[in-house]
Amino acid sequence: MPETLPLPEADPATTAAVKDWLDRFAACVRDVDYARAYPFWHDNIVIFGTYQELVRSRQAWTDTQWDNVWPRTEGFTFDLANTMILASPDGAMAVAVTPWDSTGFHRDGTPYPRPGRATIVLARQPDGRWVGVHSHMSLQRGVPQESFGQRPVKAR
Repeated sequence: MPETLPLPEADPATTAAVKDWLDRFAACVRDVDYARAYPFWHDNIVIFGTYQELVRSRQAWTDTQWDNVWPRTEGFTFDLANTMILASPDGAMAVAVTPWDSTGFHRDGTPYPRPGRATIVLARQPDGRWVGVHSHMSLQRGVPQESFGQRPVKAR
């Protein structure tokens, strides 16, 4: 059997930058602030999610996924202690493999734990910023697909 190289784990600076990106983006989700979240993502992003099998474009993602989740949940956070960051050798791409948590609400308003996991692919821009180019977020098995919270969108 041929030798397998080790996983391409990111260096400490890239790991810190991507975890910071995740933390700042999660704050946008908690605040239901789409306008503040838009710069985190490429305009032509391609994603998979709970409500859509394949979505192309940040606007379509907002319309089909964000609107169905962010206002209906609360407390979204990535589990940064259990997040792995992989990176290309040239530092141009990084992948965050991360669990996340949030609170969902049953139809009667009672809260329930709403954990999941995500794979997020980021591309480093010429100015050094990381921009998400792919996201696949899914709920853990057995977690209800629907949440009935009703929070307002802060900014579109």
